Amino acid sequence: MDVVSDAISAVHLGHPWFQRVRASGSWCARLDAYDGAGFHVVLKGNCRLLTDGGASVSLGVGDAVLLPHGTGHVIADARLDAEVAARKAVPFEQWLGETSPRARPDRDGTEMICGRYWLDCSRMHPLMTELPEVVHLPSRVGTHLELRAAIDLLAGELDEARPGSCVALPNLLDLLLVYMIRAWMTETTSGAWPSALGDSVTAAALRAMHSHPAAPWSIDRLAAEAGVSRPTLARRFTTLVGRPPMAYLTWWRVILAATLLRDTKETLATIADRVGYGSPYALSHAFQREFGTTPGRYREATNRRATSDASTR
Repeated sequence: MDVVSDAISAVHLGHPWFQRVRASGSWCARLDAYDGAGFHVVLKGNCRLLTDGGASVSLGVGDAVLLPHGTGHVIADARLDAEVAARKAVPFEQWLGETSPRARPDRDGTEMICGRYWLDCSRMHPLMTELPEVVHLPSRVGTHLELRAAIDLLAGELDEARPGSCVALPNLLDLLLVYMIRAWMTETTSGAWPSALGDSVTAAALRAMHSHPAAPWSIDRLAAEAGVSRPTLARRFTTLVGRPPMAYLTWWRVILAATLLRDTKETLATIADRVGYGSPYALSHAFQREFGTTPGRYREATNRRATSDASTR
């Protein structure tokens, strides 16, 4: 897999939750902070978004916005400040109960998809933690064609009850997450990870480690994959990624092991082999150093949390 896919897969839990909303008149709703990533896509009309951190965004038709860290925020029909938001905003769930997704809004109404992705924030890849509080992707002709296509497909699935929609919708929403992150990477001018993946040497080493994490990598083999000398790889990789190549590989193998502990029933020995450790003991030692707990206790805790989260969704 590639780095972006791995970064998302490591934290992604289950299917996204979403709701189609049609609203008209004056309205103001609040979504509290949570472990996950929120998103809104405007299909008709316009609205305003104000985060707890003070970021204010105006959203129009075709715009998408991602809140990758689950920041609490308010959405409303008009511009507002924190004081007005605190006074006027009603809880999102209450607001949903007061709006009818089947009702047709008036000509000046707003229609959008509101939702969230469930994420395990305990082991976020630095690419994900680097995302800003708000990723606003306005609709502009000729830009982010995959994102625009995904939004159009979503709107089409929502407009008609089609065979297979129960499978198509959550998968389209997962694609939406990928396309929003990809779009941010092409637009940002300050992110370390877009720079790392845009550097041919660093990207080649990352691609090798993520494609074959269990391979017996060494700094020499990674340098050969990247087509440069050891010092060149070490210098460029460490500058852009923030840690040396072999340190990153060790960290990623443990993160991958955590994902397998969470998502599979494979034995520790099998997982150790899949992520490049010679024995369960070696993996357990590295895992405890990174997470502060044993693999077995980690698996038990994630299973309990998954059961608890499923009962509240």
